Amino acid sequence: MIEGLIFDMDGTMVDNMMVHHHAWQRKLASIGVSMSLAEVKEKVHGVNEEILERLFGDRFTPAERTQLAYEKEAEYRVIFADRLQLVPGLRDFLNQAKENGIPMAIGTAAPPENVDFVLNNLGLRHYFEGIIHARNVSQGKPHPETFLKAADSMNIPAEKCLVFEDSVAGARTAFNAGCKAIIVTTTHYKQEFAEFEHILKFIPNFLELNLPDILSSNC
Repeated sequence: MIEGLIFDMDGTMVDNMMVHHHAWQRKLASIGVSMSLAEVKEKVHGVNEEILERLFGDRFTPAERTQLAYEKEAEYRVIFADRLQLVPGLRDFLNQAKENGIPMAIGTAAPPENVDFVLNNLGLRHYFEGIIHARNVSQGKPHPETFLKAADSMNIPAEKCLVFEDSVAGARTAFNAGCKAIIVTTTHYKQEFAEFEHILKFIPNFLELNLPDILSSNC
């Protein structure tokens, strides 16, 4: 039986990943790296500072990586502000889970400024026992630390948590944490997840989710 729910944020709760991809594409081009959107989708995921270190090695100091990451995220928030909304059906699903006493947490690679941007503007904080973001972990996705800490925030073993994710890296993170997963197909196609056996379901949004079936893993 599933006892707790963990939500990734970007691409899962809000359909914003293409905005992130475009913001990264522009920021990388400004520092000398030209990538197609397909390459950005494949290679640019996780904690921002880790992304920059992975792509550039020691070209930038830690302080410079932090500044570049801040500039990219500030641009994203400006671009996305007028389009900020939940994936269809999610608020009703959150209300249903809350009313049934199901603990919920967020486990995201986003920086705290972006978490505040989404949760404060959409009035979501009261749903969640824990909110784990990039500054709360020492190792980003697909390392399981994010989801393990999200499970700990609910006092529930990770293997009894169900993760909602949109990305291949996020699916791998759930697997590494020992969690089952449901994939929201806002960003990737179903066939991109063929290697995984812990995925229970693929959904375009939250409109037709049945909470009792999910909690029994019968979905």
